[in-house]
Amino acid sequence: MEDVSQFEAICPYSDEEAAKALAEISRHPAVPVISKALFPDEKITFLADALRSINSIDEFQTIIMSKAVDWCLDHTVHNFSYDGVSNLKAIDGKFLMMSNHRDIILDPAITQYVLLKNGIPMSEICVGDNLLSEKVVEKLLRSNRMIKVIRGISARELYLSSQLLSKYIRQTITSGKSSVWIAQRQGRTKDGVDITEQGLLKMFDMSGTGTFQENFQELNIVPLSISYEYEPCDFRKAREILISRTQKYVKGPKEDMHSIMTGIRQQKGNVHLNIGVPLTPDEIEAASHCDKNDRYQSIRHAVDIRVVEGYHLWKTNYIAYDLVEGTTKYSDFYSPEDVEAFKAYTAHKLRRAGRGLDREALKDIFLRIYANPVITKEKFKAEP
Repeated sequence: MEDVSQFEAICPYSDEEAAKALAEISRHPAVPVISKALFPDEKITFLADALRSINSIDEFQTIIMSKAVDWCLDHTVHNFSYDGVSNLKAIDGKFLMMSNHRDIILDPAITQYVLLKNGIPMSEICVGDNLLSEKVVEKLLRSNRMIKVIRGISARELYLSSQLLSKYIRQTITSGKSSVWIAQRQGRTKDGVDITEQGLLKMFDMSGTGTFQENFQELNIVPLSISYEYEPCDFRKAREILISRTQKYVKGPKEDMHSIMTGIRQQKGNVHLNIGVPLTPDEIEAASHCDKNDRYQSIRHAVDIRVVEGYHLWKTNYIAYDLVEGTTKYSDFYSPEDVEAFKAYTAHKLRRAGRGLDREALKDIFLRIYANPVITKEKFKAEP
């Protein structure tokens, strides 16, 4: 029997551990405030009472987390849509969802919401340990099927940590315990370009005991693409890119938490989740015939094509492209009023720029966050 104790530091809580952690969270002073915001029609003790009554992770996700996502979709999203659920239902066994990453919490939370609504068991979720500096957040996330991804360590420690993570993900999927959600790259995409990190694919392969083809085929890789009409934390991302051009960007205290809250509260317009076609045995076999790193490049390309094809372009993307490029190429997708509204939105966001920042450069970065998905689609369509 496989020794699971080796995974204690990174695996999600058990039902018993989650129940205990959530009961402790129920006493946090922020809980009544959150309860009033998310459940306005209930008494102010609703959330605390619910947290204390939870006996399993499934109960927590069904009773509380799905309602929290409901609130977010009702209050900050104009229209939410999704497609491709049949691609998951056709898979025999569990699967590895590789998603583009635009928002810290909402990307995986919305994915879990779609799984729940369609009768598909919810997955475990890979989350960077940089989000776990506060104990209450760690308890909350590990009660929500979080797999801890260790970051900011030495090369030797990273290698060992990657081996452990790879082994846990593979065992979780192949044993039939759970599917897994992971971002296609470390951290969120800041510039609007969704590209899979090759090192992530090498990490998956570390735990394989068969051929390259067998190792990847048994993971059942499914690319996901989530698209927001208004990019979560768009101004924060633009500011970070600008500062990073001249110096190492250093996050401020609680910056990740501020980004989480901004992403949840910010108006996002329309949102779409595309669940792509799983990587096929033929694609993986073709990759296996390539030399060394080219094998991973081939898998990476297959994932990227699906993510880019599945990304839904909104009028904000088309407007930003034409503004950046100085064209009217995509003017059929928006009206003059739409352009003025987006310009006003951009100006409103850029008013937050502090002294010392080049406002024109910041504006260009901000617009390119929206324009780049159009540019990326054009690039992939132009490929032979």
